[in-house]
Amino acid sequence: MKKEHYDKYKQLGLKISHYRKLKEFTQESLAEEINKDPAFLGAVEAPNVHRAISIDTLFDIASVLDVSPHKFFIFDD
Repeated sequence: MKKEHYDKYKQLGLKISHYRKLKEFTQESLAEEINKDPAFLGAVEAPNVHRAISIDTLFDIASVLDVSPHKFFIFDD
């Protein structure tokens, strides 16, 4: 991941966390639904960890949470 994209990945992780909590999923339950380790999801959501995520995984998360994928990319300026 390029350093210039760190902030975007941070905001993406925060959006995933937001929608996950709205749908009342824990990190563990969402990770199980998308066949990922809970530590992976924790790293994606952590604002101080720089963890990349694939588009396929993002689509899986969006599907489980019943959220349009584009909503994860509406960043606060």
